[in-house]
Amino acid sequence: MERSNTNLELNAAEWSQLWAAYMNASIGSNVLKTFLQHIEDDAIKHVIVETRAFLQGNLKRLEGFFKQADHPLPLAFTEEDINVEAPRLYTDDYYLLYMTQIGAFGMMAHTHATIMSMREDVREFFSDRAHIFDQLNDQAVTLALQKGIYPKPPTIPVTKDVDFVEKQSFMTGWFGDKRPLTALEIAYLNDNLQRNQFGIATLMGFSQVAQSDDVRDYIVRGLDIAKKHVNVFQSVLEEENIPVAMGADAMVTDEHKASPYSDKLMMNIVTELIVISVTFYGMALTTYTRKDLAAHYMRLVGEILKYAEDGATLLIQKGWMEEPPKMVDRDQLINQNKKGD
Repeated sequence: MERSNTNLELNAAEWSQLWAAYMNASIGSNVLKTFLQHIEDDAIKHVIVETRAFLQGNLKRLEGFFKQADHPLPLAFTEEDINVEAPRLYTDDYYLLYMTQIGAFGMMAHTHATIMSMREDVREFFSDRAHIFDQLNDQAVTLALQKGIYPKPPTIPVTKDVDFVEKQSFMTGWFGDKRPLTALEIAYLNDNLQRNQFGIATLMGFSQVAQSDDVRDYIVRGLDIAKKHVNVFQSVLEEENIPVAMGADAMVTDEHKASPYSDKLMMNIVTELIVISVTFYGMALTTYTRKDLAAHYMRLVGEILKYAEDGATLLIQKGWMEEPPKMVDRDQLINQNKKGD
């Protein structure tokens, strides 16, 4: 049997994934605690309780990796970043769709972390968690389908023949006739549209309760961007008479005074939404052959990257951006040594 390599020093890839997993679990655990203050549907409550317990278990296990390596634990987020006494900001339906997002992104992120990791215990941790996120996602999606709130992807007619691409015009899309969208293109367009719809609901709620003007202005700007992206995806699908399930703002209450979340927590959630968008836009971009679709995604990615940069600037100004593990600054160490002389 091959000897375990758990005594190896954690490498840069492993540290990056462990730190990100800790921050995301901290965000999720605190957000779900606020959900549990208002949830009315017992079936949805069961999913939230189970997921929050899982995330809290993740935090304890991740804490062990940091302590073992004598690395400072991230500050992340605490109960000071939530207000469980605040009135309800979102409906039960929103809570359930939030659970599908946690499951889907958790599964993807932990699978990626497994691939990047080398040490046996780290790979085992991420692999096991990816499997559990898969189960949680399945549980949430199944319940959302039963309740009729899960946005189902469009269907397309089934063809009876196998065809091959015969002309380079398959890749065009600027002028003249455009070939019909492929199933994969439709899937990504719809998926990104629905994710932006969920983002609109999230940001709409945040904009109503943000405490500082600059944070509110930033969130409102993100809300406008998300609406614009929805319009782009919707227009492409509607050109080919593909029906689109729309609307998530009904999942936001009219609360506008007390916020269940600190501005710091909301800004970091917005950052998380940006990361998810860039990830899925990039995946879509690598699969598209119609040039007009690629152009759309290139433009939209550029827009949200600029938005992300401005958000990072605001986080730094507020003192809310916690540094991830990084390489030591050799020049700084050398200069400090010189001063010591």
